[in-house]
Amino acid sequence: MSEITLKSDVTGRVWQLLKSPGDSVAEEESVMIIEAMKMEIPIASETAGRIKSLLVAEGDEVTEDQPLAILEGSHEHN
Repeated sequence: MSEITLKSDVTGRVWQLLKSPGDSVAEEESVMIIEAMKMEIPIASETAGRIKSLLVAEGDEVTEDQPLAILEGSHEHN
């Protein structure tokens, strides 16, 4: 397994966490929602895997390219 860092695409505020550490995620599944300029911007996993840790909490201010979460990606191929 490899570690993947999810980063913010925008400067804004963490509006909602959709996943918790230990949760599984599918490729392109939303992990959290950032509110910026009165828009809700989902932050999605780049790969299937598991949430290792969240680096932010709901209500936190974030900047563009700030690390938000660490995922353990799975490299299983069917």
